[in-house]
Amino acid sequence: MTAPPRLRSLPDRLRQIALFEVGGLVLITPPYIWLTGQPGGESLALMAALALLASLWNGVYNTAFDWIEGRLTGRPADLRPWLARTLHATGFELGILLMGLPLIVWWTGMSWRAALIADIGLAVAYVAYAFVFNLAYDKIFPITQPVGESR
Repeated sequence: MTAPPRLRSLPDRLRQIALFEVGGLVLITPPYIWLTGQPGGESLALMAALALLASLWNGVYNTAFDWIEGRLTGRPADLRPWLARTLHATGFELGILLMGLPLIVWWTGMSWRAALIADIGLAVAYVAYAFVFNLAYDKIFPITQPVGESR
């Protein structure tokens, strides 16, 4: 039996989520506004709503992914190899793509097709961002506490 994987503490996970979502809003909202032609205020509000949805998904998805990966490999998330990081970021974005599409349609009045294209564009941008962000976060805030101990 493998030892339980080292997971991030709740305060660490909350910091990770907050930094990720704020960074995403700052980096991705301006290109979204420019590419979709949607009004700036409405776009920012939509991006904030999607960030809230993503924050909830982030906590659930990252904790589950870290736990499953740790059980299968015995390795903590901060030592994740490139392929696993790619799968991690892609899986996260596929989940949020499916959850965000109806919200984009409702909020913007876009057709399902136009909203899907916008949502795919957001997903591609966020996959790249998630990959780089999580790599940097793991380097800056490594998981150092022993199993079962909080920071």
